[in-house]
Amino acid sequence: MAGSFKTKLWVGKITIEVNAFVEDFLARIVVGMVSSLRGVDKIQSLEIHQERGNVKITANDEDVPLTPFPNDIICNTLTALISSLKDVDKKIDSWDIRVEA
Repeated sequence: MAGSFKTKLWVGKITIEVNAFVEDFLARIVVGMVSSLRGVDKIQSLEIHQERGNVKITANDEDVPLTPFPNDIICNTLTALISSLKDVDKKIDSWDIRVEA
């Protein structure tokens, strides 16, 4: 996935507005993480949902299975990144990220 990204972020059910830097940074981090997983080809669309530590990934309309180790790394890394954003409560039960090329 190269070029510009459209990135949407929700924490709980609340849409989080992000500036261009955060949008691009978040997209590149997420795409890099998911691209490193086995069986994931060139990503055109990506959705990640996390609720209470359980991560569900859909890349190019296909579910991506996760073992506990990548689940925990993705969950902890992205939760830490999201919780550092302005206007985001530090206690996060769920988040959703959608990235389109």
